[in-house]
Amino acid sequence: MLTALVVACWRPIVADRRWRRAALLLILGFSLLHQLLFATGTEDAFVTFRYAQNLADGYGPVFNIGDRIEGYANFLWLVVVALPRAAFGASIPTAAPVLSVLATLGSVLLAYLLAERITGLALPPGAEPRPSLGVAAAMLTASASGLAVYGASGTELPMFVLLVLAIAYALVARRPVVTGVLVACAVMTRPEGLVLAVVAVLWLVAAAGRRRHTWWAPFACVLGGLVFLVPWIAWRLTYYDGRLFLHFASPDWAYLGGFALAHTVFLVPSVFAVGALLRVRNRATAAVWLLFAFAGGLVVYVALLGPDREPSWRLLAPVPPLLAVACVSAYGVFIAARPSPKPRAASRVVPATTAVLAGVAVAMSVLSPEVLSRIRIWHTHGTQLAEIGDWLAHYLPPGSVVSAGAPGVLASRTGGRLIVTGPDAARSTLAVPGTEGYAESQDCTGKLAGYRVATFHRTGTQFWVSVYPRADEVSRLVDDLDRAPGFQYVSCP
Repeated sequence: MLTALVVACWRPIVADRRWRRAALLLILGFSLLHQLLFATGTEDAFVTFRYAQNLADGYGPVFNIGDRIEGYANFLWLVVVALPRAAFGASIPTAAPVLSVLATLGSVLLAYLLAERITGLALPPGAEPRPSLGVAAAMLTASASGLAVYGASGTELPMFVLLVLAIAYALVARRPVVTGVLVACAVMTRPEGLVLAVVAVLWLVAAAGRRRHTWWAPFACVLGGLVFLVPWIAWRLTYYDGRLFLHFASPDWAYLGGFALAHTVFLVPSVFAVGALLRVRNRATAAVWLLFAFAGGLVVYVALLGPDREPSWRLLAPVPPLLAVACVSAYGVFIAARPSPKPRAASRVVPATTAVLAGVAVAMSVLSPEVLSRIRIWHTHGTQLAEIGDWLAHYLPPGSVVSAGAPGVLASRTGGRLIVTGPDAARSTLAVPGTEGYAESQDCTGKLAGYRVATFHRTGTQFWVSVYPRADEVSRLVDDLDRAPGFQYVSCP
């Protein structure tokens, strides 16, 4: 319906600022609905919430009080979500999804502004801008499934996408110091920010070599970033275990292939956009190439990083918004360099193409097995793990140490009654290695050195859960857990 409305009202949107504002409001509303379609918490988000809560409560960024282990990779987001609790006592699991939704909406607005900026550079001096192209970029960004899936999840992904687009805007606006600061923020939000740092500096060096920037620009960018990164890295080395490393693996071609198939509506126009850029020379073409370089660099980084267990190609979430802005901007650059002899026909290309691409993108997010259906399974697993966490919190002795395959969700339910650690903790009271909630049948095959398997039936359902009490405390722990009315111990045959 939104796409049809934009197509029908395209002429007043082009001609009147009030219509453009109304169109943007409708697109933001569409983006919000798209996010709410998938809204669910994630294990990584709950890990961050635990660190943020301890930080806000004065214990420092730790998962368990007094245990300095860096189990997160999103420091800046952790600080951001801790602020509402520190300032107002707000619940972090409530505040974080609100902040990530706002970051997603900010990404949609920034896609509009960035496309406007680039297409404005492409026009000759004195020519009237084409503000409608920014509306097209915003609509395509709002239809990107990865951004919508994680929009209300409380994770750092929406803020990282916002920072990616902000870095591109700062570079196009010739603000190298601001670029450096934003790059530092991106690095402190996600490790992939290193890719943005490399591409941004190389782009400024190339621009300086062509005398489009002074040589001060790349130096200023590096300086602006190091002002924040150096003290942050120094703090990490002293506060935690002193190790900084990145782990790379062989490329997961199935992962990349699935992403390409689900995002064909962004990749195919990108091929035409690259072909159009190769045929024109304009002062704005470098800005479009920058967006493609960011997208390509992120894809290479994720390919080298290896497989990711989260659904909807989490680590590649910034790529479709970058391609959306790049394709729309490339069209603006192309028609600025080669005006169409049929302006009315050319003006109908943008809304019609945008409507089709956005509609297909949303359809793919609903129909793809890696998106909506997997998110629902993901939500079910999270709900089941929360029930298991409530069970352990109420029936294990206070202070028990639980090693878990999904420590974030379990810790969010046990509060301070239990000490929840990762799956590799030594000599914990109880181990819960599963990451997917309940099983559909009794499973007595698992083995952990020093532990014994104990299976419980979830009464009133067909579900089972396997836990591993310490071998020297099996009887006591099983008796404690068997007191729960919703869980019945059943010995293995």
